[in-house]
Amino acid sequence: MADLLLEVKNLTVKVEDKAILHKINLHIAEGETHVLMGPNGAGKSTLGYALMGNPRYELAEGRILFDGQDLTHASVDKRAKAGLFLSFQNPLEVPGLSLNSFLKAAKEQLTGQRLKPWSFRKELKETMTSLRMDEHYGTRDLNVGFSGGEKKKTEILQLVTLQPKLAILDETDSGLDVDAVKTVSEGIKAFQERSKGALLIITHNTRILESLKVDKVHILVQGKIVKEGGAELITAINEHGFEEYSND
Repeated sequence: MADLLLEVKNLTVKVEDKAILHKINLHIAEGETHVLMGPNGAGKSTLGYALMGNPRYELAEGRILFDGQDLTHASVDKRAKAGLFLSFQNPLEVPGLSLNSFLKAAKEQLTGQRLKPWSFRKELKETMTSLRMDEHYGTRDLNVGFSGGEKKKTEILQLVTLQPKLAILDETDSGLDVDAVKTVSEGIKAFQERSKGALLIITHNTRILESLKVDKVHILVQGKIVKEGGAELITAINEHGFEEYSND
């Protein structure tokens, strides 16, 4: 049995004094793929931000334990160095910082080691090719002028390059066409194969899950986890939606 990686205990999260999440409990073991689903406004993204330590989200109650550390009150950078990663629904544009420079600096911060430029460029080129990204994107300012699909591919490029212990993917498939969804799915599988990292995929759409092995599904409605189960829950959601859970 794989070792427990993330343990969330009775987590209550507030935004501007309003409780958004209520006593969330979540356990993810090393190498597992978990899916968090629910209707719009259920609090899915709030959980991702809270786990990553966004200061806008107040942890009113509960604890976050990760890989043997108590990260409940840890800063964002400490969580990242511990091995947490969060992709964004709407990635930020950063003028003046190239994608290559950003990724190299981020990996050096995580590993504590200086990277040889030629070796890093070679690795990055191979990863970009696998994601069907032109290598010249690496010289452009981070996300500036990128289409929605290109920004999402950039997030997956970061995931595969940085190889975190647990990646939280927040609506990575939203706004993508069929081909882009397939490419992103392949990138996620590449991450799993290279690093054996765990995943928490936040979505209300199941297209990105079709080619992935899912260990557990959690249904979040009105800030509470109302149902948990295996991959069969994905089929149930596809057929019936979230209505029956919304009435619980």
